[in-house]
Amino acid sequence: MARKGNRVQVILECTEQKGTNIPGMSRYITTKNKKNTPERVELKKYNPYMRKITLHKEIK
Repeated sequence: MARKGNRVQVILECTEQKGTNIPGMSRYITTKNKKNTPERVELKKYNPYMRKITLHKEIK
């Protein structure tokens, strides 16, 4: 049975790495409550390719 509720999985992708020529892409998977936060999530997470904390935004 599938769980019922408002929590959904979202993928966070680094925004600062897109403009650089650094190979790889930093992505994280997390959950959010779509009823409480209908807008896209933005979190500061560690990017191992750039070796620093960067802004990660929710992608589709």
